[in-house]
Amino acid sequence: MSVLGWMNDQLLRMDWLSDLVTAGVQAAGLDPASRLGGSVQFFVYDVIKIFILLSVLIFAISWAQSYFPPERTRRILGGRSGIGANILGALLGTITPFCSCSSIPLFIGFTAAGLPLGVTFSFLISSPLVDLASVILLASIFNWPIALAYVAVGLLVAVIGGTLIGRLGMEGQVADFVRHVPVAGAEATLTRAERLAYARDQVLEIVARVWPYVLIGVGIGAAIHNWVPAETIGALLGQDKWWAVPVATLVGVPMYADIFGTLPIAEALVGKGVGLGTVLAFMMAVTALSLPSLILLRRVVKLPLLLAFTGVVTAGILTIGFTFNAITHWFI
Repeated sequence: MSVLGWMNDQLLRMDWLSDLVTAGVQAAGLDPASRLGGSVQFFVYDVIKIFILLSVLIFAISWAQSYFPPERTRRILGGRSGIGANILGALLGTITPFCSCSSIPLFIGFTAAGLPLGVTFSFLISSPLVDLASVILLASIFNWPIALAYVAVGLLVAVIGGTLIGRLGMEGQVADFVRHVPVAGAEATLTRAERLAYARDQVLEIVARVWPYVLIGVGIGAAIHNWVPAETIGALLGQDKWWAVPVATLVGVPMYADIFGTLPIAEALVGKGVGLGTVLAFMMAVTALSLPSLILLRRVVKLPLLLAFTGVVTAGILTIGFTFNAITHWFI
């Protein structure tokens, strides 16, 4: 086995943890091959693995993100326009470990600072949809090709979505008070101790915010993985069902969770034979179109702009879902 393969199996997939949890389940008198034992093994292993990776990754990402406070991000994006600005806005969104709801204050700040609306929306879409932690977690559960494919399509949705919204000329559809929010002045230079404290606080804050959704997501994933027959899943969301992608998208909208809570569900669905495009559509709908985030966004934009945002992102998600299902059906 190559060094990279060993690192992927032991550090990301944590095969050692899987073996340890399996041994613990057996010591408790449960058979990991049974429904109950398999559910316990799935739940304990995924919860521990996700929280270990989440804590380490958020700490490292927050340390890096401490060099890119909102003031610096605004300065980088300020004065830029065109597709290049949308690409840059989407890329900067990937280094912000925020959910869709916590991205709203950044949207307000960027808009108040005079950034183009389309660039701001590229950032707003990308920030909850694609971040470095989700890439690593995706690779730990699936593999690197799927993780990188998710990143690519997420950035594509953010860039195209922001570009289309920018070309609709809807700057007047932002709530009036947003234009008058005071913009922060010069950014502070943090010491090493302050950066460490910031990274630590981000870990505590994000873990405290997402832990219920991780437990719920892993619980649903364990139930799907061990209790729901593959035939039932296939009948509802099989690759041969044209409605699979729209249904997965609609199911994802009412949910509110970070990608960390959706990963165990996605893992279980893929294990039951659900198409990759359907799973990606579900994950993207949860992170980019969750009902709570849309409600918050409605407070800072007017209804026509909210509908445009929802329509553009939904169209992008559906297109990606159908495309990936077709590709995997034809070539895999």
